[in-house]
Amino acid sequence: MTENYTALYEQHKLAGASFTDFGGWQMPLKYSSELAEHHAVRNAAGLFDLSHMGEVWVTGPDAAAFLDYALAGKLSAVAVGKAKYSLICQEDGGIIDDLITYRRPAADTAGDGTDRFLVVPNAGNAKVVAAALAERAAGFDVTVEDVSAETSLIAVQGPNAEAILLTLVPAEQHSLVTELKYYAAVEVGITVNGAVQDLLLARTGYTGEDGFEIYVPNGDAAGLWEALLEAGDGHGLIPAGLACRDSLRLEAGMPLYGNELSREGNPYAAGLGPVVSLAKESDFIGKAALAELKALGAGATSGRKLVGLKGLGRRAGRSHYPVLKDGNVVGEVTSGQPSPTLGYPIALAYVDVEHSEPGTALDIDLRGKPEPFEVVALPFYKRQK
Repeated sequence: MTENYTALYEQHKLAGASFTDFGGWQMPLKYSSELAEHHAVRNAAGLFDLSHMGEVWVTGPDAAAFLDYALAGKLSAVAVGKAKYSLICQEDGGIIDDLITYRRPAADTAGDGTDRFLVVPNAGNAKVVAAALAERAAGFDVTVEDVSAETSLIAVQGPNAEAILLTLVPAEQHSLVTELKYYAAVEVGITVNGAVQDLLLARTGYTGEDGFEIYVPNGDAAGLWEALLEAGDGHGLIPAGLACRDSLRLEAGMPLYGNELSREGNPYAAGLGPVVSLAKESDFIGKAALAELKALGAGATSGRKLVGLKGLGRRAGRSHYPVLKDGNVVGEVTSGQPSPTLGYPIALAYVDVEHSEPGTALDIDLRGKPEPFEVVALPFYKRQK
């Protein structure tokens, strides 16, 4: 497999990062201590390179109708400036990817009905999603443009994220940042290399904390990264890698494609039923299969449902470890590790539906030794607003 490198690779090397392959990309796993990076995001701020993620523009008079057809959600109902979490599914309801789509203002004021959406798929699925969208666009007056290779994505996550960002935004635009709602985006001026550039700023996040994502051309990524580090001096900002990003998203109960989500699974078993809009007027790919799956129930294909598990001991379950009830296998862990914030082991797992209610006592088989866990409601961690 060809190794891909983000525009910030040299910055990570200079910062002493250790690297790992993620979706074909060489990404920083951690810089010093993954625990320190995790706690920085929870208590101050962390700086993430997310440039391995994909960016696909969908534009044209039929853009909203097309995305209603291509995705499981109702994207035509998204207001300009807002974003929506959605899924792109196969005909059989299997999940090709989960993604975020931003509805942006029209590129011109000619009144020609042109619509613009930015679709952001996961790293390993970026090319697959772009190809699927291009294929599904037949018959629609839209243009699908994959700009992943020329776009970098930098995130600042944590309670101090807003204060850090405001130091780089002109005073007259501060309200654009402070008033930006969750799952929304805006064009805002950000100082990079001494000059103010208009960049797309989003407020979504994958850590359970407040935070922002900035879309920037590759050529300006290093300058923005350094500017944010300088702005974060005194605010507790440190670079953060994929290791803490995984522990943060797990505490927040957020699924990871390849762990909790796959083509073999379906939205209902994964607890993502509300993401599917069976009520929208238009047909969409996978609609018939998803309607049947919904009627059958959460564990329609495997008899299992995604749950959160809280460890009652000190040992943590890991991906693919069996989940037991009275010594019998009733499920499998998809993600698991000790929670740095909560101080006890946590896990996501698919378990038989009859054992999925909160309060149910289960065990995880830790290499031949059962360790007690309890089914709990998600998320494990929720920030205080």
